[in-house]
Amino acid sequence: MKVIRNKKATVLFSIMLILSLALVGCGGAADTEQEGGQPAEQAQKGPVEILYVEWACATATSHVIADVLESKMGYTDVKLTPVTAALMYEGLSTGSGDAILCSWLPLTHGEYMDKVGENVEDLGPNMEGAKIGWVVPDYVELSSIEDLNDADVKEKLDGKITGIDSGAGLMKASEQVLTDYDLDYELLEGSDATMIAALGAAVDKNEWIVVTGWTPHWKFARWDLKYLDDPQNVFGGAETINTVVRQGLQEDMPEVYELFDSFHWTGEDLGSAMMMAEEEGANSVSAASKWVAENEELVNSWLPEAYK
Repeated sequence: MKVIRNKKATVLFSIMLILSLALVGCGGAADTEQEGGQPAEQAQKGPVEILYVEWACATATSHVIADVLESKMGYTDVKLTPVTAALMYEGLSTGSGDAILCSWLPLTHGEYMDKVGENVEDLGPNMEGAKIGWVVPDYVELSSIEDLNDADVKEKLDGKITGIDSGAGLMKASEQVLTDYDLDYELLEGSDATMIAALGAAVDKNEWIVVTGWTPHWKFARWDLKYLDDPQNVFGGAETINTVVRQGLQEDMPEVYELFDSFHWTGEDLGSAMMMAEEEGANSVSAASKWVAENEELVNSWLPEAYK
């Protein structure tokens, strides 16, 4: 497949990248010797740049791996760049970033991967058993998406489905659900944060609400929630969360590539990292550092041999 790059998207990504790097980073000053006995020259390696969308799962994952690069491997120039989903894949394909750690496949991000497939390398799943769909509080007396066609149900929900950012694969799938189930509802755009705020407000008032949801996510630990059945299987079955890197990373930074390739955890691991970030007041940097310190055995299993 020949990939034709959108010049406007590339220019826009470059502009956002410059602005983001001025604000976002995980680097610190180099010491003469790194913690764990790593020599100072190790600190000069890099930079390493991870692209991500500010979804809870992607934010937690990206910060954990950034902390591992810093605290375990001595990298001081690790950059975390938040962008939209489309720009995330565009940036990786053009070499403006080194890795994506939260690529949902085969369905949710399948369209993006089809566009950039020859210009990136899929290292495979870092987590299995991911899922997307529509979610309601457990007290909502609905069991299936088909139930939303009832007029009384639509009135209770004010004819709205609360979504996230428009570029998300989950939103594209949700638009398809509206069509396939012939639902006359408005799909509200927002972000992970605004969706969570709306869900929390509804639960506090015991009100009905339907939100776009995915697992793993800390909201399932916070509230009693359930997925609505999807008889037509528009949202698909279980997915994997994959690590995808730019072409040439293995040759340029073999030990970073090895870390990314070895990185694998469970839904429970990711859920605990997300919940820790929430408990830390959404301070992703300190939460990631705390999670890495508390899960040393697992983290060490990801490291290149020289760092174990």
